[in-house]
Amino acid sequence: MKKLFLYFILTLFFTNQPAFKVLAAQNCSRSAYVNYQEVLVDTSASKRGEGLRYYLQKDPIAHKLLNKYQDNNRVTWKNAALSTVGSSMILIGLLRPDSSSADALANSNSIIAIGASLIAVSYLISRTKQYNNEYLLKRSVNEYNKRNSPKIYFATDQNNPQSFGAGFRSEF
Repeated sequence: MKKLFLYFILTLFFTNQPAFKVLAAQNCSRSAYVNYQEVLVDTSASKRGEGLRYYLQKDPIAHKLLNKYQDNNRVTWKNAALSTVGSSMILIGLLRPDSSSADALANSNSIIAIGASLIAVSYLISRTKQYNNEYLLKRSVNEYNKRNSPKIYFATDQNNPQSFGAGFRSEF
């Protein structure tokens, strides 16, 4: 079980699959169009939506919504603590000396499973929070577009005739 888990982790780190590249580049690839020019929405992973700040700060409501969006996207200590505890449990489970008794092996495997579950729960909580927070950025852009020009259109916006969307699918 331990060898299989280590093999799985190392495979994830050293894989060269295109699907993992798409997931890694997702933060930097979001763009919007302002005056028919492409503007990056996320200039970095820590400041999502920062590329639109120059335009959105002209409107006080849009600026307030952008700040709220960025505050909600920050990493919280709760998620960091949950991931740290999970990683520690996996490390303890892997470093425990193997014993010939089945009880010791079961304890080691259960510690690893609980640690992996904690990491998975922490990841799912943070991704769900980010996904549910995206409406604030869209609402901020809509508030700006109501009262200001030039208009901001997301790259895959249905109302923008210049928009184009692409999806990736993986089959086994």
